[in-house]
Amino acid sequence: MNELVNHVAEKVGITADQAKTAVETVMSYCKNKLPESIHEHLDGLFGGAGGAEGNEGGLINRIKDGVGSLIGSKK
Repeated sequence: MNELVNHVAEKVGITADQAKTAVETVMSYCKNKLPESIHEHLDGLFGGAGGAEGNEGGLINRIKDGVGSLIGSKK
């Protein structure tokens, strides 16, 4: 999750603490909207378990781009 938090902080121009709150809020929101059977996968994705952070060409980058576009990232 640290990599995603740092990316959000850098792209949006906010502190790491603010970015962590944003990422945790998105994660909580997703958990509330998705079935419990998916929660473990979200924890793995956001927490880096199961090699999720190593998947740099895939889902993590799409999430980074999506979060950045939602909150108006600075380029």
